[in-house]
Amino acid sequence: MATTSRLTGTGLTLAYDQRVVATDLSVTIPDESFTVIIGPNACGKSTLLRALARMLKPRTGAVHLDGSVITSLPSKEVARRLGLLPQSSIVPDGITVADLVARGRYPHQKLMRQWSKADEAAVSEAMRATDVAELADRIVDELSGGQRQRVWLAMALAQETPILLLDEPTTFLDISHQIEVLDLCAELHEQGRTMVAVLHDLNQACRYATHLIVMRGGQIVAEGDPTEIVTSELVHEVFDLRCEIIQDPQSGTPLIVPEARRRVTASS
Repeated sequence: MATTSRLTGTGLTLAYDQRVVATDLSVTIPDESFTVIIGPNACGKSTLLRALARMLKPRTGAVHLDGSVITSLPSKEVARRLGLLPQSSIVPDGITVADLVARGRYPHQKLMRQWSKADEAAVSEAMRATDVAELADRIVDELSGGQRQRVWLAMALAQETPILLLDEPTTFLDISHQIEVLDLCAELHEQGRTMVAVLHDLNQACRYATHLIVMRGGQIVAEGDPTEIVTSELVHEVFDLRCEIIQDPQSGTPLIVPEARRRVTASS
């Protein structure tokens, strides 16, 4: 059965000024997947996500959304189909949680359109799903890192887009809040959303991804179900790390165990 995809990139050359990050890069995001992009630092994974989100225009090639070149679509039209949680989000001074989440409804607003019951319902549901409803009147800047990340995710959910992109959503969070955010992403995927996330932690990527994209040097070196593609050879090739792959006792997914350094013991 052929894989369908609303979001693809073909023949992409991605660059910042004179620095070329990737050339002739093609990618297909399977519909209703939880796709995780993984790779070493500076391999191009966040750059690829920026291109898929229309935040970076490819020097050559094109990103297609629902069969149209994404850069040819009006901004609001893209924002009704595709949501983005960027790596670094700037919080407006003094804004409350409820007001920030409500900004997710902007793509659905028209010049003369008033705030509607549908908008109110979307915001309420997004805050309920991310467990921030009790924080509605709090100032966002006063929240913990994990709480703020859930608020930003709620704003993205309020857009009601079928595709949601997340650039390193667990950065700067402790392990408990990392799992909390990723569990929420998994729940959203199970509800039918297509999720695409850039992660640093390979074990977390293996646990949560239904489709894994492994990058190195601006190219995709492997992709597919983590249980089928993640091997000790692949990890060594991509991360230059010698390891053993065992089964995660909790999830049954691949678990990377790095080779231990030999300890030097004092002679008796």
